Amino acid sequence: MITELRITDLGVINDAVLALHPGLTVVTGETGAGKTMIVTSIDLLLGGRGDPKAVRSGARRAVVEGRFAQISADTVRRVQEAGGELDDDGPDEHGPELLVGRQVTPSGRTRAFVGGAQVPVGRIDELIGDLVTVHGQSEQIRLAGRDRQRELLDRFAGDEQHQRLVRYRHCYDEHRAARSERERLQAEAQERAREIDVLRFGRDEIARVQPQPGEDVALAAEALRLQTSGDLRADANTAIEAIAGSDDEAGGALAALAVARHAADRLAEADPGAAGLSERVREVGYLLNDLTGDLSRYLDGLEAQPGRLEQIAERRFELAGLLRKYGSSCDEVLAWADHAGERLEVLELADDRIGELSTRIEDLEDELGWLATELHDARVAAAMVFVDRVRGELAALAMPHARMEFEVTSVELGPSGADQVDLLFSANPGSAPRSLGKVASGGEMSRVRLAIEVVLAAGGGSVTFVFDEVDAGVGGAVAVEIGRRLALLARHRQVIVVTHLAQVAAFADRHFAVVKSDDGQVTTSGVREVAERDRAVELARMMAGIETTDSALAHAGELLDLASR
Repeated sequence: MITELRITDLGVINDAVLALHPGLTVVTGETGAGKTMIVTSIDLLLGGRGDPKAVRSGARRAVVEGRFAQISADTVRRVQEAGGELDDDGPDEHGPELLVGRQVTPSGRTRAFVGGAQVPVGRIDELIGDLVTVHGQSEQIRLAGRDRQRELLDRFAGDEQHQRLVRYRHCYDEHRAARSERERLQAEAQERAREIDVLRFGRDEIARVQPQPGEDVALAAEALRLQTSGDLRADANTAIEAIAGSDDEAGGALAALAVARHAADRLAEADPGAAGLSERVREVGYLLNDLTGDLSRYLDGLEAQPGRLEQIAERRFELAGLLRKYGSSCDEVLAWADHAGERLEVLELADDRIGELSTRIEDLEDELGWLATELHDARVAAAMVFVDRVRGELAALAMPHARMEFEVTSVELGPSGADQVDLLFSANPGSAPRSLGKVASGGEMSRVRLAIEVVLAAGGGSVTFVFDEVDAGVGGAVAVEIGRRLALLARHRQVIVVTHLAQVAAFADRHFAVVKSDDGQVTTSGVREVAERDRAVELARMMAGIETTDSALAHAGELLDLASR
């Protein structure tokens, strides 16, 4: 339940604090004083839309803070997973409390805090949506809708029906996803066939040529070597002659090195310290001899290879055909072939995937069929009990002749089953029941809404109910009965009601009045708790207007006596 509500700069409310308790709390005030801001503030705490126009003129932001007690274990777990914590400093009778805050700026920026942790506004309902049920004036419009009527019927059917719906919706979502994938694969069949032909042709063409890694680079180097073999031979001969001398005359580096070796040997004989120099001269000789041998072998390898250039040209021509289409090198062509093989495997499995999806879709349709039947049977069974209990409540709300029934008809499978639910209603004997939204007046709709909530509350759910002018369109004895039913509901739930009827307010356990003041420039509203001794005066004001009369005071006293019985 809500233990405290603090409102700052929201609408005409400058600063207000409501200390709330279990039971029935009513909020009253003259028209335009800002009573609805109480409901708006609670709606903001639950993740409702933050309207920048609701920020008080001249204020930097509107701030709403609420303290919640008697938090369920599931809610505590969700809040802690989101990074929030409960406040252990609350009153002992309430136990740990959860602080929820919401800020809205004139620019439309909004922030939300749950248990001290900032959370996205869209997650608030997921975290704490089960703590409070808000019934604003728009609920009457929603109540006329068939989807809303089906939701209420399923809610009355209990936890088992909720579990059926969870299983059904999971199955329905999987079925829709499988059908979507199959339709996509079928639509892509022609494109897939064309891609398969292109990939197969390319892979076969590459396999026929059989390129080798780096082959194009190696062939280019070999062709260049063959084309310049004359120059290469001349340069190799020149190098050999420079080292070993020509065949017809002595000379070259080796001859000069022989002279150096003899001189170094003489140095070593004369001076032992020069022995290292002699050894190094010998090592140079060995190196030059090896180098001469390598040059000779290189020269032998440059022997003419008749027809080799033609072979290379033909092979490079074959490879060029692949390089134009599949890559700029043999390595890239081979990589394309590997990718083509992998892609072909995926594409060729698509037809198998279509078959698998078709089989799965058939299985899911069978499962959806019997799940929808379970949902239907549970709705039909719950409908009879539900309308019987609601009729009992309507009789207590001065509608003894009201008739209600749920019309559950079969339609195509949808997200919530294969049922169309229509709540039929008749307020007077002799009139055939018709769709609730078409025949119920505003006052009748208010009573139907309250009767439904009283019945649903008996089955559990939110700890707190908030009603915004649930008594719209009624008065007199009917209003008294509405107050009585709200008081009965408040025995098991915390109930907060915004009302303009004294007959309803008389049944309150706690009464707050929204008071408006005007200094000629700015209108400001505050909220004050109405003391028990002042309640008759407030009720008289509600009945008589701004100025109370003796008769209104007497009537207010009678209402308080009636409510206390």
